[in-house]
Amino acid sequence: MTAKPATGIPSLLKTAFVNALIALVLFSLMVGIRTEAGSDGQLTYVTRFGELASLVAIVFGGSIVIELLRQWIGPTGTEKLVPPAIQSGMSFVGRYLAPALLIFTLLVPVIFYDQRYILDLGILVLTYVMLGWGLNVVVGLAGLLDLGYVAFYAVGAYSYALLATNFGWSFWVCLPLAGILAAFWGVLLGFPVLRLRGDYLAIVTLAFGEIIRLVIINWQELTGGPNGVTGIPRPSFFGIPLDNSDDGLAARLGIEYSATHRIVFLFYVILALALLTNWVTIRLRRLPIGRAWEALREDEVACRALGINTTTTKLTAFATGAMFGGFAGAFFATRQGFISPESFTFQESALVLAIVVLGGMGSQLGVALAALTMIGGFELFRGLETYRMLVFGMAMVLIMIWRPRGLIGHRAPTVYLTKAQAISSDLVKEGHG
Repeated sequence: MTAKPATGIPSLLKTAFVNALIALVLFSLMVGIRTEAGSDGQLTYVTRFGELASLVAIVFGGSIVIELLRQWIGPTGTEKLVPPAIQSGMSFVGRYLAPALLIFTLLVPVIFYDQRYILDLGILVLTYVMLGWGLNVVVGLAGLLDLGYVAFYAVGAYSYALLATNFGWSFWVCLPLAGILAAFWGVLLGFPVLRLRGDYLAIVTLAFGEIIRLVIINWQELTGGPNGVTGIPRPSFFGIPLDNSDDGLAARLGIEYSATHRIVFLFYVILALALLTNWVTIRLRRLPIGRAWEALREDEVACRALGINTTTTKLTAFATGAMFGGFAGAFFATRQGFISPESFTFQESALVLAIVVLGGMGSQLGVALAALTMIGGFELFRGLETYRMLVFGMAMVLIMIWRPRGLIGHRAPTVYLTKAQAISSDLVKEGHG
């Protein structure tokens, strides 16, 4: 027999008090005390005990409500909690959600043509969607924890910036070169970590990302050091510049020039790159290399026992994910027109990894939804700068408790038998299989 959980009021109050005490300890330095620069340049302390008490009270009351809901609902199954009608509706929404999102994304520049802020936000979201899909190859499909993905992002950005500024090459010529160079560095990272798994792999990839960032900072003759690279050329439309000159696209089409033309063009460029990443990833999953990635993710020992070359499997995963990161980096450089090492810190790797984990490792739609939620959500809470990271930290904890495998968990194998098949008696000693 299993012991029933305590349902009395003392147990509820004890649980709520413990949670409130933990919240008091965690929020004391984040909310209760704040440091600000004084008029004389020295740090001064500002106390906010009222707001701290409000947060602790919310945690106390919320703990009581959650415990009561657990006791009232009981250990019922999900089929009883979710009616069949709602389940069928959720499956209908899930079936048509991806096409609806794609159609809406295609129409964003048309609907919000006069709203520059929304267009820039859409470009930023699509950039992180592409980065998430690239990292999903390494983390979600191959099961290799990579904390230095920003290194390939930086390699792609600096490859395009240096080739374009020093040799005058166009964006469309440098884009594949940036992906190839990033894939080359992905293979270089893959060799030292062939025998590493889990936490050790994460530490090595984290160190690799920091090494790339420090090399960019200190190799000033090539990368410009902390000053970065300026004057990065913008992409053209099949050799036609998108500017206000006589040779520009607007002049050739006979329409009035607008700076929004370039923003819309960049929006569709990153959308095309993101869709290319999605299409290639889906196609690779159905090929033998994709099934090898999934086998490696589930069990490396069994993968070796099946005769799969784990060395080639790991290197191809790193190279493929790094290539997409290099494409995104090249687009980032041409969009910004200026890059510096400050844009390629560990925080970027952590953000992309959080997008992959929260969306669901291996799920393309989940990664896109997580990128939209996190990047767009950050913008919604921009006015609450003090509490923004606190709110998102709590949201991530709740999602990991509610959905441990992400918003759309997807670990189903690409190829599997739909029904059992009988084996001929000629192939087994026991007779009919």
